[in-house]
Amino acid sequence: MAEINQTLTQLMLEPANTKNLKSFVGELNGNLKILEKGFGVKIFQNGNKVSISGKEENIKKASNAIQDLYATTTQGIELSRETIQMAINQNDDINPAPISSNGNECIIKTPKRTIKPRGKNQNDYLLNMKNFEINFGVGPAGTGKTYLAVAKAVEMLVQEQVKKIILIRPAVEAGEKLGFLPGDLSQKVDPYLRPLYDALYEMLGFEQVIRLLEKEILEVAPLAYLRGRTLNNAFIIMDESQNTTVDQMKMFLTRMGFGSYAVINGDMTQVDLPKNIESGLSHALKVLDGLEDLGFTIFSSKDVVRHPLVRKIVDAYDKFDQ
Repeated sequence: MAEINQTLTQLMLEPANTKNLKSFVGELNGNLKILEKGFGVKIFQNGNKVSISGKEENIKKASNAIQDLYATTTQGIELSRETIQMAINQNDDINPAPISSNGNECIIKTPKRTIKPRGKNQNDYLLNMKNFEINFGVGPAGTGKTYLAVAKAVEMLVQEQVKKIILIRPAVEAGEKLGFLPGDLSQKVDPYLRPLYDALYEMLGFEQVIRLLEKEILEVAPLAYLRGRTLNNAFIIMDESQNTTVDQMKMFLTRMGFGSYAVINGDMTQVDLPKNIESGLSHALKVLDGLEDLGFTIFSSKDVVRHPLVRKIVDAYDKFDQ
């Protein structure tokens, strides 16, 4: 009886190009297998003819993804597993939202990489960073909040729109006491900034990052050291801001000087503060709601660009908490 709801659709991939088709299909049809699993369909490919069998709704989703991915190969871009998974995520709806309603796709250019948004929320996030001096990015892990903020900071530094990049992350323990870690306070905080460093290495190169740190053009500032400072002509990124207290968040937001930009990222499902202390991020979102000239981007599990299981895990936790 399960076969009654099965239908068959055929697509023609244009322009028919052997190199593009080979890139689209992947080694040993690997890319097609990922799409089959992602949408619960069967895909058969013969030259530039593609047949998809399965439930009608799933076929429509798979068709959208296939056409998006083939269009990517015509631009000379190799399809990574990550790119395919994002196409699956973006086409989870039958009529997925375009990355940009007005064709204004934000592309970031850094010395080592060109970064394109993967989905509407990532594009909106980059647009907000272009249009507002203070931005909040809120959502689960793996949605590109930190990576895109670092990319924008690097781009603005290279273009001399800012004079320095300041990286901040509250040093809150998640089951391990900071006092037991070796080194001084700066060295204790460094492990918490590893995702920021990794993104910088990828976009600038290791040697350039070291040079910028030596010249203090790139600064790592423990949150506790900001009190009393005014940060001018800087791109400031505060990561894991859900672990700030209300007072810390207010202190951070009032450090902004002229010519500066701030991005505040956080995931409200991963608060490591004691149970009786309100998150500064949660409080700020309520206090600043409706305030003009600030950007807010809310990410969901559909924006996760990590392993597909991460998205399912995020959804499972959200469902359990509700």
